[in-house]
Amino acid sequence: MTHNLPESVADLLRAVLDALDIPYPATIGDNEEYARVLADRAMHAVVALHGVLDDEGAARHLGIEWTTAHLRKRLAEHPPTGYRAVGDRRPGGERP
Repeated sequence: MTHNLPESVADLLRAVLDALDIPYPATIGDNEEYARVLADRAMHAVVALHGVLDDEGAARHLGIEWTTAHLRKRLAEHPPTGYRAVGDRRPGGERP
């Protein structure tokens, strides 16, 4: 992928995309957990973006690289699991 962004900015945007681009729920019954997981991940992405864009914020002084690493750490604590996602397969290759 070609872009004209500084690599640190592109890396932060990739982390934000990772936060928000999670597998869709497979069934209506999975919507609630999907929404909870997505909301947690979106909140961490918003905090990171505020941190790098807020001239007065403490995170701004930590740098974009630190903020990106911190976001990835928070996302690892909130993986997109706990619900059946579109395309999930059961052991043996069967669909749920």
